Amino acid sequence: MDQFLFFLVAFLAVASAVYFVFARNPLYAILSLIVTMFSIAGMYILLNAQFLAIIQIIVYAGAIMVLFLYILMMLNLNKEDESKKSNTIKFVGVFTAGLLLIGVLGVFRGIQDKHIVADDVDKGVGLTKNLGRLLFNEYVLPFELASILILAGIVGAVLIGKKDL
Repeated sequence: MDQFLFFLVAFLAVASAVYFVFARNPLYAILSLIVTMFSIAGMYILLNAQFLAIIQIIVYAGAIMVLFLYILMMLNLNKEDESKKSNTIKFVGVFTAGLLLIGVLGVFRGIQDKHIVADDVDKGVGLTKNLGRLLFNEYVLPFELASILILAGIVGAVLIGKKDL
């Protein structure tokens, strides 16, 4: 059942990514990209990597897609902009997609003979509890140094952004 659900979510991710590439309306393209990001988060959950799934939703499907939508609304794209693209750019895109397809087919051809045995897989890997325990026990000093660095960056950005102090 898990494998069927994984392939269903993977098919949804690939279908929405293909729609993103071929969509004529930029707004629909970005919305299909959001569906792709949520599908990838669903695949992370099915692979027992809950932390990556939450980060995928918060960072990519949340913040970056809102930024894309904001930029799209600010640009105010219309149909006249699509006709300004030259044929060389379209040819380079098709050529690059062909090279990517050849690479993917080569990878699939190379892994046909290998079988993965899932009996010795540790089911605790990827859980947020284990990551938090490791982060706050063994790597607490680098974690705190990174938080101080981020705090210094925020203070610096506020000081640069303010006119009068």
